[in-house]
Amino acid sequence: MRPKQFDYKNNPAWRMFRIMGEFSEGFEFISSLKKAVTIFGSARTNPRDKWYKEAMKLGELLAGKNYDVVTGGGPGIMEAANRGAFGRHKKGDSVGLNIQLPREQRVNPYVERSIAFHYFFTRKVIMSFVANAYVYFPGGFGTLDELYEIVTLVQTKKLEPVPIILVGRDFWRPLLDFSNKMMVGKYKTVNRNELKIIQIVDTAEGAFKIIEKALKKNGKKKQE
Repeated sequence: MRPKQFDYKNNPAWRMFRIMGEFSEGFEFISSLKKAVTIFGSARTNPRDKWYKEAMKLGELLAGKNYDVVTGGGPGIMEAANRGAFGRHKKGDSVGLNIQLPREQRVNPYVERSIAFHYFFTRKVIMSFVANAYVYFPGGFGTLDELYEIVTLVQTKKLEPVPIILVGRDFWRPLLDFSNKMMVGKYKTVNRNELKIIQIVDTAEGAFKIIEKALKKNGKKKQE
């Protein structure tokens, strides 16, 4: 009689060790990133799009000033940011924290250092503790999920205050207007000061100025 084959995928103990392994490898990977900015946005944005070009410009500005540019490692906005940071003449690395999906996710060719995740939640935890700033370009459900994750961590003081920047007023302004009208005004589920956690700009240069200003300010605090 042939022995029963072990079902790794549906075994809770095996899954637990896989999760622990992803956390361990993930934190070890990001421990070498001393000055990083994480950039989020749609995987479906094409190279002709205005926001692709702005994300690429931001990646280039950051890498030129010694920042490691971190993305989800996929196409679209992620590719654009990695593309801007790509190249050995730059001072910062182009980094991808990738996850495999049934559709649209692949490691873009501009990632210089990468790590792959199986679970969304382990990847999200690693991305939540990797950066000196978080920048969000127009995106889908995943981008909104990642935005509110970081905002909530800062709001609840689980994460040190860092710049959280939205690029693209036309895309993001209606969301902030809703938050102000309904969450702050009508239902009072958010304090008005908590909306100040988020900053909004229209250009790569605008986002870069906020990041540089915050870094200099934090540097002075550490000296004091």
